[in-house]
Formats: sequence, C-alpha cells, structure tokens
Amino acid sequence: MAPTKPVALEAYERLAEAYAAKIDRKAHNAFYERPATLSLLPDVAGLDVLDAGCGPGAYSEWLVRRGARVVALDASPRMIEFARARAGSSVEYHVADLEGDLSFLPDAKFDLVLAPLVMDYIADWPPLLGKFHRTLKPSGLFVFSMGHPAFEAEYYNTKRYFEVERVKAVWKGFGPVVEMTSFRRSLSIALNSLVTSGFDLVEVLEPLPTEEFKLSEPVKYERLLLRPAFLCIQARKRPVTRQR
Repeated sequence: MAPTKPVALEAYERLAEAYAAKIDRKAHNAFYERPATLSLLPDVAGLDVLDAGCGPGAYSEWLVRRGARVVALDASPRMIEFARARAGSSVEYHVADLEGDLSFLPDAKFDLVLAPLVMDYIADWPPLLGKFHRTLKPSGLFVFSMGHPAFEAEYYNTKRYFEVERVKAVWKGFGPVVEMTSFRRSLSIALNSLVTSGFDLVEVLEPLPTEEFKLSEPVKYERLLLRPAFLCIQARKRPVTRQR
C-alpha cells in the first residue's frame, strides 16, 4: 500500500508564508497557546530537544536562544524553509512525516520532545507516542498542546464524541482560505493513549488567555474565560521497572 500524505500537508504548504508572517501576533497562537505550552517547559539550557512539527520555527528559535540543542521536524518543506530562516543554522532540520519512518532519530537521544498543536493531525496516537518514547532519554519529558476535547466536540457538533473522528474546518485567520483536516478525540482517548504508551502525566493545563490576548481580541478573550480552546500537557517517560 502506498504511503498516504499527512492530512494537513497541502493546507500548510499553502499557508506557510502567511502563517510564518502572522504567528507572532495572531492571538490564539502568540498570546494563548504558546505562553501556556512554554510554561510547561523546564530550563532548556544544555538540553537536547526534538521540535516535532516545528512549523515556521517559533519554538525552535525560542529553544535555541535559551541554549538548547534542537532537532526540528515538519512534513511541510515550506515550513522547514521558514523555520531555517528564523531559527538559524544551529538547528538540525528534517522534512519528515511524523506518521512515517523516524528511525533516523537515535534511541534515548532527547531530554524533551515538544509537539505544539501537532497531535490533532495524527489519526492513531500510540505508534507516534512509541517513537517519541524510544527517542527520549530515561525520564525525558513530552510536552504538547492540542485542541481541547470539550471545545472541539462543540465546535464540530460531533455525535461521535467517544471516537477518534476525522473533521474539517475552514480557516480564514491567516489570510489564505484553506480547508484544514484534523482529528478530534475524547479526553479519555488522549490521556489513556499516553499512559498505555509508557508516559506518566505530570501536569494538565487548561490555559487562560493572557492580557496581550485581551488587548488583541477582547471579545474572544471573554469567551476563553468561560471555556478553554486548548489543552496543554506535560508527561514524563515512565522509568523502566527492573524485575529481580
């Protein structure tokens, strides 16, 4: 069977230039998801970090500036171009499908795997979580963000909350209008996938919008005070228990 393309690849290839240009001022990204996800990171100085789904390089740049050694992956060649321009030559870049072959990543290489707003594009989490688990050092951290299951169930008016469901939305916020395909899933599926893949939950964060968000999008700010749109999670690779 021929490999399939990542579900959002064509949309992100079309969006790449506009996405890179707006990512530092679009409120849901710059003033909501990113501050929340960054709050879950340890001091990254001297750490080996995998930026999985790096997009145009906002996180890679942040990591490099704070002394991390970064490997950045994205399925979109155009996003990798923008990431390279932003985060610089010290980052090791790979055009790679997270659902494809990641065997080029060494075992027990990384102290931290970071996957911001990436897991929603993965239909089946356990195979990818297994890859992340393999490439993390013992007790390494996995930090990621995703659409909040309750928010997405309402947004997509789902009648299949307890399943993994392929969904589509029309995105207009970055300029070019694109149809974005992703997967929504229940909270229990998300959390249990982590646990059964060898991770322990450390912190689950339902973020509040920042004051910068309020200045940028006051109406949406009030909505986000009533319900979260994203869920941010820190998990740790479970230590291996040796049998006597």
